[in-house]
Amino acid sequence: LVNQLPEANLILLRYLFGVLHHIEQNSVVNQMNAFNLALCIAPNMLWLPSPTGPEEESRSTKKVALLVQFLIENSREIFGGDIASLF
Repeated sequence: LVNQLPEANLILLRYLFGVLHHIEQNSVVNQMNAFNLALCIAPNMLWLPSPTGPEEESRSTKKVALLVQFLIENSREIFGGDIASLF
């Protein structure tokens, strides 16, 4: 799916997850592992198109957080092994 994105979106995601991956690589110092990063960033990445109740929003946020965590943990495989060289 990532490769089907428009080029501008793919470049933006590569840089975003490059930063998140870099932060996660220093989690021993900053306590921001992929799970913690995902919880912080997920509510700002994807959301439901129309307002819903708190329960549905909570379920949706948890699903997005799992996706973001997966993308952070597998960013080298998804976005290329050279993701760390972006910086």
